[in-house]
Amino acid sequence: MRKINEIFYSLQGEGFYTGTAATFIRFSGCNLKCSFCDTTHEDGTMMTDEQIVAEAEKYPTRHVILTGGEPSLWIDEAFVALLKAHGFYVQIETNGTRELPKNIDWVTFSPKEKWVLKKSNELKVVYQGQDLAEWAKFDCQHKYLQPCSCSNTNEVVDYIKQHPEWGLSVQLHKLIQIP
Repeated sequence: MRKINEIFYSLQGEGFYTGTAATFIRFSGCNLKCSFCDTTHEDGTMMTDEQIVAEAEKYPTRHVILTGGEPSLWIDEAFVALLKAHGFYVQIETNGTRELPKNIDWVTFSPKEKWVLKKSNELKVVYQGQDLAEWAKFDCQHKYLQPCSCSNTNEVVDYIKQHPEWGLSVQLHKLIQIP
């Protein structure tokens, strides 16, 4: 059984897959309490793996995004293998504080504190003026900075213009008001 906050179909609003249709499997609970988080962590329904897959199969896409909260609190290789056996491409959005199953297709790492992750497909840092020198050498294919609730977008744009190894990630889903 896994605690699910919600399962829904929408477009990915951030990072490399922005604009891609995806089924979001949002898990409840997190081991961090970030002030800018958009999930109510207390809410959730316990579901079996089969119930989760059945719900995800209701939608036309085969791209699922495991998100949260922190999905690594709830998933394992067997769960990811089940999704893949049903034809899903599996992406995870994680804070990187826990080891991940090796069979995930795409890892989006949004670091906060005390991470253990050593590499990812994409790195997405919520920029609040912090020093990014350590992240410049992190092992990943794509690096993105994201404004904190769009309140510091100009600062983020200026930073990227001075450090072009970074790209801009905005929360498109919030800007165009889709779930």
